[in-house]
Amino acid sequence: MAVYAYIAKDEAGNKFSGTYSDIDNVTGLRKELSKMGYVLVKARRNKTALQKRKKIKQSEVVMFTYEFAGMCSAGLSITKSLEAFEQQAENRAFKYILSDIRQSVETGSTLKDAFEKHRDIFSDFFLGMLEAGESGGNLSKTLEMSASYLEKQLELKQKVRAAFAYPIIVGVMSFVIVAALIIFVVPVFSKLYQQLRVPLPGPTQGLIVLSSLVRHWWWAVLLFAAGVALLFKQLSKDAHLRARWDIFKLNMPVFSKLNRMVAVSRFMRTFAMLVSAGVSLVRALDVAGAVVRNSRVTEITGQLQQSIQTGSSVADSLKNHRIFPPVIIQLAASGEEAGALSEMLNKGVDFLDKDIDRTISALLVKLEPAMTVVMGALVGFLLMGVYLPMFDYMRHLK
Repeated sequence: MAVYAYIAKDEAGNKFSGTYSDIDNVTGLRKELSKMGYVLVKARRNKTALQKRKKIKQSEVVMFTYEFAGMCSAGLSITKSLEAFEQQAENRAFKYILSDIRQSVETGSTLKDAFEKHRDIFSDFFLGMLEAGESGGNLSKTLEMSASYLEKQLELKQKVRAAFAYPIIVGVMSFVIVAALIIFVVPVFSKLYQQLRVPLPGPTQGLIVLSSLVRHWWWAVLLFAAGVALLFKQLSKDAHLRARWDIFKLNMPVFSKLNRMVAVSRFMRTFAMLVSAGVSLVRALDVAGAVVRNSRVTEITGQLQQSIQTGSSVADSLKNHRIFPPVIIQLAASGEEAGALSEMLNKGVDFLDKDIDRTISALLVKLEPAMTVVMGALVGFLLMGVYLPMFDYMRHLK
């Protein structure tokens, strides 16, 4: 399938332009346009449009969802709303996607199917809410809920990134300092020691060998790094290894508690939102498990579905899995008794998000001094290796 940029005209002779995807050739494009009452004037195959999807930010999706909900609640048709967004979009990649969605809707596709072609931009949760909104006749409400959910997920992601910015910066600075010492400082002292003809201790000899390797065989080092990156990329495609890695993330030292809370937060908020939109419990669990993108959580999701289908309550089903904290289980039980499951679960997730903030702060209190000590020890070891022969030489002079 290819993507075509085209110019067409309507029955009145007015010309307009656009793009169309999932078309084999120009003949197919002409047929599709004729179904809408348009005549194709000119078409050009676009080879780069699909590559532009990766440039779309999640914040743009959140803003689009809010505005789309507002237009639908104001009574505008879906095609008119999408056409307005297409004209206003500053991001060319997003403009292309909106154009493709609009064209799919105009040719009779459901809104969920039109967005599903761009699943990499619009999440499984968003698609599930669209399906619920279309079938239940409350599209504007479900879009508002989707926008609120996506905004909370974006805030959570930004909090985690901002919290770990300091350790990342310290790590990068450590690498830059070590690289500068190895490339520029060690060779100077190496020449000096050759002239003085002093015996070199083991750490100094290791630094000189490493410096020579980096300076003269840098291309080999880059090739090795590229090979390692390619190997990891290939291994990440292996389902068995990916499953092992997903389990490790939930049980790894130091970060396991944070990873579990983030996974549960995403899972339960998705589940609660979908249930409040009228989606069945089993279907809501299915989408929630897909949103988390962790094979262990997907396995737990299947067990929860089986438990609920056999007549167990949501709270009792959650109780069988240690990944869910007691507060979530208790609020689920209270929500089922009061007939307000989604509301109580949302309150539980709000509490869990606050706990995530506290956990991140506690981790940073431990990580920041540890990173500083590691950086100091690394730089100190390098300087010791550089200056040890000098100290020996001064001692011999005495």
